[in-house]
Amino acid sequence: MNNQPPAVISLNLPKPPLRLIGAAALAIVALILVWTSFYTVPAESEAVVLRFGKFLKIAEPGLQFKIPLGIDEFTLVQTRRQLKLEFGFYTYGYTNPDQAGQQQVEEKSMVTGDLNAALVEWVVQYRISDPKEYLFDVRNPGQTLRDLSEAAMREVIGDRTVDEVITIGRQDIEISALARMQDLATRYKLGVRVDQVQLKNVNPPREVQASFNEVNKAQQDRENAINIANGDYNEAVPRARGQADQTIRGAEGYRFKRVNEAEGDIASFNAMLGQYIKAPEITRTRLYLETMQDVLPAMGPKIIIDDSMKQLLPILPLSLKPEAKQ
Repeated sequence: MNNQPPAVISLNLPKPPLRLIGAAALAIVALILVWTSFYTVPAESEAVVLRFGKFLKIAEPGLQFKIPLGIDEFTLVQTRRQLKLEFGFYTYGYTNPDQAGQQQVEEKSMVTGDLNAALVEWVVQYRISDPKEYLFDVRNPGQTLRDLSEAAMREVIGDRTVDEVITIGRQDIEISALARMQDLATRYKLGVRVDQVQLKNVNPPREVQASFNEVNKAQQDRENAINIANGDYNEAVPRARGQADQTIRGAEGYRFKRVNEAEGDIASFNAMLGQYIKAPEITRTRLYLETMQDVLPAMGPKIIIDDSMKQLLPILPLSLKPEAKQ
C-alpha cells in the first residue's frame, strides 16, 4: 500500500495590478453611493427627511435625492390615505397596527347620562395632516389618538340618555364626538385630521336586551299613534277652517244684503215721508190702494158691496164656489 502524500501542484497566476483593484473598488463604492442617494416616495405618502438626526424637510411623492452614508434619512408617512380606528370590534386583515384595540369589551362598555349601560361600537376615520407633528411631537401618535377618541366618546355618551344613545341621538353623537376628537387632536399636536366618526352597533347589555326591546316597541307605538293623530289633525283642522271661512263669508254676504235692504227701505220711507208731508191725504189714499193691491189678490174671490146702494137688493150668489187662490 502506497502511503506517499499527494503531489501539490502550484499555479503561478499573474497578480492584478493594484491600480485596477483600486479603480474597481472606487467604482463599486460610487455605484453604492449613487444607488443609496435616490429614493422614491409613493403617491399616497410623504417623506420626512432628517439630516444628522434633525428635521430637514417634507419630500413630496416621486423620485427624491438624499445625501448617502446615513447623513440623510427619511421616514415614509401615509398622508394621502384615509386611515381608520375601530373600537369594540375589528376587521380581519387590517394592516394599520393601531386600527384595532387590545381590550375590545372594555372599549365599548359605557355608561350613559341616566346611569344606564350601553355597548357602543364605532369607527374613527382620519388622515395624517402634518407628518412632522405626527412623528416628533407625540411618542406614540396612533395609540394616543385611540386614547383620546375613546375619552371623547365616553364624554359624549355620558351627556345623553340611553334612549338617545341607542335610538334617536346617533347622528348628534357622531357630530359631537367628531368635534371633540378634532379639538383634542389639535390641542395635543397629533398632526392628524379626524374626517368622520361613525357609530356601528349600539345596544344595551345582553342581560337587559329583552326589556329594552319592549320599551323600544312601546315608544315606536307611541310615535305611530302621535303620527296618526297629527295626520288626523292636519286633515280636520284645514277642513274646519275652510267651513268656518265659508260660514263667515256667507254671514258677511247676508249682512251686506240686509244692510243694503235696510238702507233702501230707509231711503224709500224718507222719500214717502217727504211726499206725505206735502200731500198727506193723497199720499194716504195712494198707500191704501197700493196695500190693497198687494193684499187682495192673495185673499181669493171677493164680493164688494157698496154701502151707498139703498134701493137695489144685493144678491149674493151662494152657489158660486170660491176659486183656488192664484
